[in-house]
Amino acid sequence: MGLDHGSLTALAVLGDEPRRRMFEFIRQQRHPVTREGVADALGISRKLAAFHLDKLVAAGLLQAHYESPSGIRKVGRKPKLYEPTADAVAVSIPERRYAMLADVLTEAVLTEAADESAREAAFRVAFRRGEALGAGERERIRPGRLGAERGLSVAAGILEEFGFEPERAAPTVLRLRNCPFHPLAAKAPELVCGVNQAFLAGCLRGLGSDRTMAVLAPRPGSCCVELRGVDGADGTSGLGAACGR
Repeated sequence: MGLDHGSLTALAVLGDEPRRRMFEFIRQQRHPVTREGVADALGISRKLAAFHLDKLVAAGLLQAHYESPSGIRKVGRKPKLYEPTADAVAVSIPERRYAMLADVLTEAVLTEAADESAREAAFRVAFRRGEALGAGERERIRPGRLGAERGLSVAAGILEEFGFEPERAAPTVLRLRNCPFHPLAAKAPELVCGVNQAFLAGCLRGLGSDRTMAVLAPRPGSCCVELRGVDGADGTSGLGAACGR
C-alpha cells in the first residue's frame, strides 16, 4: 500500500527518537496532555518538549487547543493541550498488518469449500492462522495449564508484537487499543472484524487457554475485539462461534 505525502512527512517526523517517544506517550494517555506533562514524563525541558510538540502538530499527528485539564478552572491563560488527530491512527505505529489480512483472504478464496460462504472460509483460515501462532508460542514457553488471568497475560505478549496494544482493563479482561487492520475494518467491519475475532480466538485455542475467549466488543478508538475470561472450565463454545463453526 502506497504512502501519500502526508504519511511520508509523518513518518519522517517520527524518525526522530524523542518525537517518536513523545507521540507514543501521548497516544497511550487516552486524554489531552500539557507540554509540562510531556516534559516531566520524558525527562526533558518544557522548551524542548514544546519544540517537538509543535513539529508533531505541523506533521498532522497531533492537534492542540487551550483548555484546563480535566475541567479544572484556573486563573489566567489556559494551558495548551495536545492529543492525537483522528488521522494519526493511520500512521504505521504500530505496524499495520494488511499483508496478513490479504494473505488470509487469498487463501480463503483458494480453499473455499462447497458448503461454506466466502466469509466463513475467511473466518476458518484466520482461526487456523491464529491457532498455529498460539500453538507455536505454547511450544516455545511450555506454560502448563492456563487459567483465565495467566492465559490473558500470555496472549498479551503475543498481541503486543502484532501491534494490538493490549491493555488490562480488569484481571480477566484484555482490551486491544489498536486495530492492526484499521482503516480496512472501517470499510468492511463485519468481514474484517470477524476475521480479527477468529484469528484471536484461534490464538487462544493454540495457547491452550480454554478459559478465555475473543468477543466482539466495539469501542471508539479501539480494536473491535477484546479477550475475556469465562466462567466454568471451558470457553470453547465462544471460540467455535468466532470461527464460524
